[in-house]
Amino acid sequence: EVQLQASGGGLVQAGGSLRLSCALTGYNFKNFAIAWFRQSPGKEREGVSCINKSDGKTYYTDSVKGRFTIASDDAKNTYLQMNSLNPEDTAVYYCALETRTPFLCELHNTRYYEYWGQGTLVTVSS
Repeated sequence: EVQLQASGGGLVQAGGSLRLSCALTGYNFKNFAIAWFRQSPGKEREGVSCINKSDGKTYYTDSVKGRFTIASDDAKNTYLQMNSLNPEDTAVYYCALETRTPFLCELHNTRYYEYWGQGTLVTVSS
């Protein structure tokens, strides 16, 4: 059974940093794409970042470029390093797995992602 376990959320002051982790288990192929989405109350789920393991390319939404970094290791863990956090980053963060090729790493549409983690809450205080 494919499972995604997101962790690392918490409460941080504006300007601080957090590192989110997403552990992928039950998936036996080396190539895939993992994206991070976030959702705050009253807003639609928003794509934040994606990494395509087949070619190593990474993608970011404009609001996090230069502040967030996505990475993945050989154990199929994916990380989102978040620096210079501001209150607008407050949301529940979800990791999502795309398994069908070609991997699109589409940040504007959730339908390409077949599996989702349970979410981890990030709260940034001002």
